[in-house]
Amino acid sequence: MSRKKFIESQGATCRNWRRSWSFINEKEKLIIFGAWDKNTKGNTALILDEAWERNSAGRKNPAYPEAREHIRFVEEEGYSLKTFPIIYSDEQKDENGFGPSTIKKFEPKLTQKILKRVRGKWYASDRVFPPTLPEEIEHPETYIEGVSQTVSVNAYERNAKARAACIKHYGAMCVVCGFNFQTVYGEIGAGFIHVHHLVPLAEIKRQYELNPIRDLRPVCPNCHAIIHRAQPALTIDQLQGHIRRTGNA
Repeated sequence: MSRKKFIESQGATCRNWRRSWSFINEKEKLIIFGAWDKNTKGNTALILDEAWERNSAGRKNPAYPEAREHIRFVEEEGYSLKTFPIIYSDEQKDENGFGPSTIKKFEPKLTQKILKRVRGKWYASDRVFPPTLPEEIEHPETYIEGVSQTVSVNAYERNAKARAACIKHYGAMCVVCGFNFQTVYGEIGAGFIHVHHLVPLAEIKRQYELNPIRDLRPVCPNCHAIIHRAQPALTIDQLQGHIRRTGNA
């Protein structure tokens, strides 16, 4: 089966069958991306990078705008995302690395995925990503950085259950300034908040038993950033003092 026939069998289409690696089924609100093997680690694949807007020769990639539009459908229009594996070939590249990427073969198998954006890169993964910001790393094993590399992070991971217990106790409202994302942004902001370690993990230097009520506090991203702007980090009382002195409390 050809790639075109496989995609059409899923009710999807594209603008350029030769260049496109993303496809759309508008009736079922489905976006399909080909996941290149060279950009796949485990169950996570880089499916779009802002750097791909131009090719290695500096010319505009004709399929990039369509892929970016398809990403928007997933992010903003509620489309689901599926991928299928593509095996990369560089047989059309010259000795300097210039030339189009081509498909050696593909697997006609779709897998449901979750979309995750990390700065100017979009990843498709089986993993459900929690609503935290990048510095709040939930798992210490690997953290995506770049096209096809992983780097280790330290073992003092932020425990998801402790985070949830903290928010359940204090609520999803900043204990410093009182900001509540749901109040300002509506339902999309429900439950979103940073969780701050009163004693920074980097200063503990060992594994310890965390008490989420004693050791953690919910804070908004702005207050969290300012807390850690100072060295040593500001206490919550100190930051509230700064706010009062500006007359904004």
